[in-house]
Amino acid sequence: MSSARPLIGVLLDYQDSGTFSTRPHYAIRSAYFDAVYAAGGLPVGIPYIEAAIAETVSQCDALMTPGGSYPFPVAWYGDTAETPTAQHPRFAFETTLTEAALATDTPLLGICAGMQVIAGVLGGQFYRDVSDDPGTEIDHLNEKPAEQTAHDVTLTPGSRLHQIVGRDSIAVNTAHREALKAAPKGITVNAVAADGLIEGIEVAGQRFCLGVQWHPEFFATEGDPNFELFRALIAAARGGG
Repeated sequence: MSSARPLIGVLLDYQDSGTFSTRPHYAIRSAYFDAVYAAGGLPVGIPYIEAAIAETVSQCDALMTPGGSYPFPVAWYGDTAETPTAQHPRFAFETTLTEAALATDTPLLGICAGMQVIAGVLGGQFYRDVSDDPGTEIDHLNEKPAEQTAHDVTLTPGSRLHQIVGRDSIAVNTAHREALKAAPKGITVNAVAADGLIEGIEVAGQRFCLGVQWHPEFFATEGDPNFELFRALIAAARGGG
C-alpha cells in the first residue's frame, strides 16, 4: 500500500440504542484506535457489511477485534438442551470476519471478546460465569477499573506472546465474566491467571493470530509490555514475522 502506515481494520461494536442514539449504531472506545496509531498503524473502523468482508480483509494489512458484551450461541457453552436464540448482529458478522482472516492468513489481534470468538470459531467451549463455574477467588469482572492492573498472568515459555513481551509474567487489568474452558485443536494457550483460567491464546500455522482476555489498549504507552502487542501486530501487518 502507498501509506507508510499499514492499514489496520478495527471491528466496530454495536448497540441497539444508547446515549449516542436511540436507534442502532456502532460504538467503540477511542483507546483502540489510539493504541494502533501510536504503534505505527493507520486504524479504520469496520462496519457490519457482510458482502464487503472479502474486500475488507484484502484491503487491510491486519485486523483487530475488540472487547464487547453480547451473547454467544448456547452451543458454545455446551448447552444443547437450551433453545437457540437469534444471533446478535456483532456475533454474526464477527465470526464470518474472523473465519475470513484465518482463511487468508491475515494478521489478527483479538481482545477480550475478540479473543473468545477466535477460540469459538475453532471449536472452543466457554464458562458462562467464572465466579460460579469453575469458581475462583479472583474477581475477573470488577476487581478494579480497567485503567488499573488487577492481577498477574503467567506467560507460556516459547509462545509468541512470551517472545513479544519478553517477560515471564505481566500485570493485567480484567473485565470479563466468561472464559475459555480449554484450548481447542490448533490453539496454544500463551497466558494463564493464578487460578488457572486461560488469559491468552495464539493460533498455530498463522502468520499472526493472537488473543488476550484483558484490555491492553488501556496501557498502550512506551515502556509498558502491553504496548508490545500492538507493535507486534503492526510488524506483522508490514510483513514481519
